[in-house]
Amino acid sequence: MLESALSDKKPSMTADKNEILMITSGDLREAANTTCWPTQLKFEQKLEQVLKTKGYKLTRAFPINTESGHGFLRTQREGCDCFANIDPDAPIIVLLTAWQYSHYVAPCLVHHKGPILLLANFEGTWPGLVGMLCLAGTLTSLGKSYSRLWSENFDDEFFDTALNTWLRFGAIEHNTQYLHDIPATHSVLATKAGAVGHKVGQYILRNKAILGLFDTFCMGMINGVFPQLSLIKIGMPLESLSQSALLVEMKKVPKSLREQCLKWYEDRGMQFKFGSNSEQELTREQVEEQCAMMIAMARFFKRYGLSAVGVQYQQGLKDCCAASDFAEGAIGSTERFPIPDENGEVIMPNQPIPCINEVDMGTAIPQTMLWYLLTSLGLPAETTLHDVRWGSEYNGTFYWDFEISGAVPFEHIKGGIAGATGYRQPPMFFPYGGSTIAGQGKAGRFVWARAHYEGLDVIMHIGTGHAVELPTEEFERRRKATNYEWPLLNAVLDGITRDDFMAGHQSNHITIAYVDEAHLEHVVKAFVAQALTQNIKVKVAGDAFDYFK
Repeated sequence: MLESALSDKKPSMTADKNEILMITSGDLREAANTTCWPTQLKFEQKLEQVLKTKGYKLTRAFPINTESGHGFLRTQREGCDCFANIDPDAPIIVLLTAWQYSHYVAPCLVHHKGPILLLANFEGTWPGLVGMLCLAGTLTSLGKSYSRLWSENFDDEFFDTALNTWLRFGAIEHNTQYLHDIPATHSVLATKAGAVGHKVGQYILRNKAILGLFDTFCMGMINGVFPQLSLIKIGMPLESLSQSALLVEMKKVPKSLREQCLKWYEDRGMQFKFGSNSEQELTREQVEEQCAMMIAMARFFKRYGLSAVGVQYQQGLKDCCAASDFAEGAIGSTERFPIPDENGEVIMPNQPIPCINEVDMGTAIPQTMLWYLLTSLGLPAETTLHDVRWGSEYNGTFYWDFEISGAVPFEHIKGGIAGATGYRQPPMFFPYGGSTIAGQGKAGRFVWARAHYEGLDVIMHIGTGHAVELPTEEFERRRKATNYEWPLLNAVLDGITRDDFMAGHQSNHITIAYVDEAHLEHVVKAFVAQALTQNIKVKVAGDAFDYFK
């Protein structure tokens, strides 16, 4: 008789009564892991002390690696090996103080039977909240139950009460009543705005809005990779492109055209912080390479008949060429260098090309939908995603710091192109450099959205907000507490508190499109009707629900 030679070794790490196991997922980039490690260690020690005062013991589920100098899980293999050694019924806290790659631990958490708490610090410099929102959205889309919690210092009443609840019951149920379900038969469809949205939705279902993404998995964001059938059901199929093809297309762009492109932006007032040391400073050659990327992206957009285009951002490309940021922000702008195709015909003149940052399908859906809707109404149609990076109070009001990792459309920046500054992306992340498009987010009203999936259903949260231009001193304080090289938008989400949003949002990203107050209600109603028409389940957030009562 044949017998399997595979080991039947049982998990050796169990949790005694009142013992909690802790894991933490890390980054692909070792430089990020080592830089963030001291903060992670500080919060591990804080959590250990908090649990000790409550009669609990915190135990690391895997050791600190003396060779790497940190205690983050660094690969999916390490995560799987760690969990193979853990009692599946043990209570687990995933403690996050930095960006993390969700796929290192999510597949194992799905199989874990014990209580799971995703716990994050809440600050701008070491934003565990960003990683936690990503992992939370991932587990939601994978159908796994979990609890989430966040705190600045692990010493506030909200944190203490919620942690006590989890320790006692193994779960935390946050109030998410700011989200309101809109049924597919809602009366909004019978309004004039609803008729517009229905028409746009039907157009997409009939003609299809193809999402062209250069590779489709970025930064560990499982929540940004949707099932193909889910995309097809809403009329937005995927055109999966290879980043290697993008590099080949970039090489075809002559130096003279690259130089023309850079000069076009300089002539309109963008300030590039150029230096001579390419390893540490921004150079003209780096930005010219980014111009070549933008031109190549636009040519793919036309060649394949796409409705949106996106690149994978850091993974892969960071080791081959300058960062994609300038290309992404510039191609998504209406005021854009006239990009010629191979025959010299300008591609999409006077229109933004929806650019899907980090190939995140959860933002590709609302960005592309909004482009169709706003364009059909003759309204500005520039869109972007932002990281839900941080937030704090100023003069008694809580303002979010939304900060995408390098670039937004120029129309989203105070002063437009002339209000933008190009900094070199940090060498720690981008060895080949490249310019960001930094600036202060302009004041104004906006619609926001985010799509996620549950099973094969696409669910979209839709709300409104207003961007605020904070005074220079306060704005600079926030920039210095986050990434100074990146664009920063300060905003209030209408009728939604900080903790509301942290409790219910299913991603580290949020999609933004500016809409004047005079048109906002019409656009929101039309957008909801469009989503319903495209077979998307809709939840309207906060005060925006007043439009639907």
